[in-house]
Amino acid sequence: MWSACASMTTWSRTRWLVAVLGGLIIAVLVALPTAVIPNPVFGRSIAVTWWSYPVVVVTAILGGLLVATYVRTGEPSAAVPNEDEIDGATKLGMAGTLVTFFAVGCPVCNKLILLALGASGAVTWFAPFQPFLAVASVALMAVALRIRLRNETSCSI
Repeated sequence: MWSACASMTTWSRTRWLVAVLGGLIIAVLVALPTAVIPNPVFGRSIAVTWWSYPVVVVTAILGGLLVATYVRTGEPSAAVPNEDEIDGATKLGMAGTLVTFFAVGCPVCNKLILLALGASGAVTWFAPFQPFLAVASVALMAVALRIRLRNETSCSI
């Protein structure tokens, strides 16, 4: 794990800029529709939980770093990334971001949950499950980032 994180120390300014901008964009795209950031377009029937804020921040950080791994370094690399792992990392990162919406969103404002469980079911059954979704979303994104970083420093042979 440390060798994968050590590869980030060699990142160019462009990659770090993409990481920061990507993280900010992901934070806004997650926090505005779920009304974690109050706004006039989207609202919530149930107040934002205390843990929603750190989940959005961690998702933004991991998402920004993950997006930055797709920026070419311009240097020829001896390592040939495994295409299956890259595709898997992309899917994991996207799934993690999607699960974050369900984790931090209002349980009774989510139309899918409302249709499946009803209002009382959303509050009784889905709301207590949301922290587990938050942990799962962060874990999915962390695994995706680890795969991408490992492919930067490893050789497929």
